[in-house]
Amino acid sequence: MAAWDLSVKVEDLGPDAPSVTISVASDLHVGGVILKLVEKTQMQRDWSDHALWWEQKHQWLLRTAWTLEKYGIHADARLLFMPQHKPLKLGLPNGKTVMLRACFSNPVFQTVMGICRMLNIRHPEELSLLRPVEEKKKKKDKDLTEEIYDLTEVPLSSVSRPCLYNGMPAHFADSEQSEGVYKMLSVTQPPPAPEVIAKQYRPASVVDKSHIHGRWLDSSRCLMQQNIQENDRLWLRFKYYSFYDIEPKYDVVRLTQLYEQARWAILLEDIDCTEEEMMLFGALQYHINKVALSEPQMMSSNAALDDLESALQSLEVKMEGESSSASDLLENMTAPDLNDYLKIFRPKRLTLKGYKQYWFKFQDTSISYFKSKEESIGEPIQQINLKGCEVAPDVNVAAQKFLIRLLIPAPEGMNEVYLRCENEQQYAQWMAGCRLASKGKSLADSSFQSEIQSIRSFLAMQKTNSGSSNNSAASDESINTHSLVSPRYHKKYKPKQLTPRILDAYQNVAQLSLTDALMRFLQIWQALPDFGLSYVVVRFKGSRKDEVLGIAPNRLIRIDLGVGDVVKTWRYNNMKQWNVNWDIKQMAIEFEGNVNIAFGCVTADCKIVHEFIGGYIFMSTRSREKSDTLNEELFHKLTGGHEAL
Repeated sequence: MAAWDLSVKVEDLGPDAPSVTISVASDLHVGGVILKLVEKTQMQRDWSDHALWWEQKHQWLLRTAWTLEKYGIHADARLLFMPQHKPLKLGLPNGKTVMLRACFSNPVFQTVMGICRMLNIRHPEELSLLRPVEEKKKKKDKDLTEEIYDLTEVPLSSVSRPCLYNGMPAHFADSEQSEGVYKMLSVTQPPPAPEVIAKQYRPASVVDKSHIHGRWLDSSRCLMQQNIQENDRLWLRFKYYSFYDIEPKYDVVRLTQLYEQARWAILLEDIDCTEEEMMLFGALQYHINKVALSEPQMMSSNAALDDLESALQSLEVKMEGESSSASDLLENMTAPDLNDYLKIFRPKRLTLKGYKQYWFKFQDTSISYFKSKEESIGEPIQQINLKGCEVAPDVNVAAQKFLIRLLIPAPEGMNEVYLRCENEQQYAQWMAGCRLASKGKSLADSSFQSEIQSIRSFLAMQKTNSGSSNNSAASDESINTHSLVSPRYHKKYKPKQLTPRILDAYQNVAQLSLTDALMRFLQIWQALPDFGLSYVVVRFKGSRKDEVLGIAPNRLIRIDLGVGDVVKTWRYNNMKQWNVNWDIKQMAIEFEGNVNIAFGCVTADCKIVHEFIGGYIFMSTRSREKSDTLNEELFHKLTGGHEAL
């Protein structure tokens, strides 16, 4: 083989240094090229993280056994020799920024896994990186340099579960400074000042939100391929709203950051909620901040003992589960009766809500209704199967309004049905029944009573305690109400009008521990009707106007841009296949019942939509047994499309 010259730019020699030229032959492998480069630079250092980047082709040469010929490299190739891990500024859900070394050569999916390992966040598949939204800079803000928490010196470990020291990962226990970083990650931030909230970017419409969701990075390509340079800024956020196995003992950072992301979504009106819910969110934030200041850290004193304790506990639960007696089993097999008079309403476009009363009967996973109790022996007017349906509350305790909103799957989309209950007791039972039935469980299921209980305690939190507002909490005037609610309420109410309302709601949560308050906050957030929706502006095949596609953890929603109404809903579990025509950038999905849809994406690459759908299907395959090992190959198979291959 004839020898020829190859020139390579070596990053470590500095930006102005000339390229290093080495003599190579086409059958030399990439590892040999690196060896020659290192010898020629005569620098004593650890080169193990370095690799070659091919500028024209936008790819790393990571297969060191491949020859130059196999890669197709000739003398005109512009190659760079540089580290694969580079510093990156990372904006966290809590608004703080950390500087850390991230991998620029692996697919983003693996890079996020490495980042989450360092920050001690379990289930990294739920998070991803996105390009930040440019904030409006005012002239006055020039002097404000933001604090950056530096983690660039922390070695990257490949262990999936870091060793804990005093309840925190050992790599944070090295210095006082890194301990401070862990505290920032694992402790909730105090409520932001109203002017900080006002300065943040607030999406004004669904279209604005869709522009943000178009900024997600591609999980199957590396950072370098997406033109991310060292020291660039990216955001780390929860992308898939399907949170698996939240365990407060091990998920201190994950739980804190998830709460922060939810809190900012509510403060910046990224998700809609009612006024009552906003007061409850405000009260919970006030309580969480109060408790976080007084309660010692959530770090456990002795992690080894805790592990032993939890292992014994789960063993105890298993033993109990296996030894239930025959009489217990029989008792569980007889389902409680659930039948009563309820009102029903089926919304059609442009009709007023007219509720009609019928006698309802719950059987297995379906509801039947009859004209009256006497006629319930015969054929029902209709039987509604609730398996796979969606159940959403529409409740206002003060106004005694208890509605259950059901979205029933049908071939052409979803049918909407509202059930109206008379009182709290009836609502709790029927809501619990509907929730179980939607998951395919009957009333005989052991969780029926606990479901009722949690709904009732949820309602209790929304009650206002008239007369008790003059207690000690009300005299606490230090409450800054405008830090606890979104800007819409800053305009609508004065602080002295908000204070009694937030303190009123606070009475119902004041007894909760820090962990319980965080979990309750997330629970209410997840119960909001728009929870978990990511938006993309699309154009459906055959349509002349842009529409919005809402992507949720279990369904796709077609939204009319003009009115903001949901036009159709399709569920993933009715999906037979989906694919992308990459040439014309069009996505086609086929559902059961010969329903086919196709659309092109306007505000995002169709790879983003493909990845969202595939990602949610991947999230639904996770199970307890396999929870520790991630099936990375399956993730890329579902989200990658042909580009990932």
